[in-house]
Amino acid sequence: MGQKFHIHLVSDATGETLNAIVNAAMAQFEGADVQLHSYALVRSEHQLQRSVDHIAISPGLVFFTLVNPRLREMLLTRCGSLSIVCVDVMERPVAELSKFLGITETHRPGGQHEVDQRYLARIEALNFTIQHDDGQSLDTIRDAEVILVGASRTSKTPTCVYLAIRGVRAANIPLVPGMAIPPVLSQPNGPLVVGLWVSPDRLVQVRRNRLASMGEERDTNYIDLDIVRSEIAATRQLFEQQDWPSIDVSRRSIEETAASVMNLLTERREKAS
Repeated sequence: MGQKFHIHLVSDATGETLNAIVNAAMAQFEGADVQLHSYALVRSEHQLQRSVDHIAISPGLVFFTLVNPRLREMLLTRCGSLSIVCVDVMERPVAELSKFLGITETHRPGGQHEVDQRYLARIEALNFTIQHDDGQSLDTIRDAEVILVGASRTSKTPTCVYLAIRGVRAANIPLVPGMAIPPVLSQPNGPLVVGLWVSPDRLVQVRRNRLASMGEERDTNYIDLDIVRSEIAATRQLFEQQDWPSIDVSRRSIEETAASVMNLLTERREKAS
């Protein structure tokens, strides 16, 4: 068996930011046998001491976000005495921001998760997206910032949810062969419409997996390769006719697709300003 590595995450807040950063970095090291240990809401010396005691049992690498200088120094000192590498993932960004803004940080734990207007906007966006999923609530869909369109199973819903988490009011409408598109998609000065498409081979595979998960094993037009090819060709032709930007999501993650949509939104806003 290979070596098991221990990574400890110490945070004075929920630990979501720290976990996201470390997991993103860990994705670059496939195959490594790593066990993550998380210690959240560490805001007192007693809580920190308990965390360090656990770290000492399974020594490894420590990443932390502690804005309290006293707790920060205490953790660094204890890890140093144990010969454990300890990394403050916020130190460089905070230092550079302090230098850039010309002010010092407030040392407020959990400040990045404060329930502020931006948080409420994300909740509102998520509720909007749920209400306007799969062509629902067309009477209020003009309030969307972006509408994703495409054939069935082209990642429209998960991309919309990801955008909503980023605070974007996103809706999606499926394009069904033989059915006219809703008028809202052709109205001037409406939401940004973005077409999503997938290579036919990939789409057939995704749809086949979807049917299998539902216990449906019969072959249908839904997964007929020639018919799917015609369907994708028709959607791409529609994108061009309507002058909608489009994204090939065949080999993109949801995050990458959402990032491309965000870039299109930014370009549109800049042109309008």
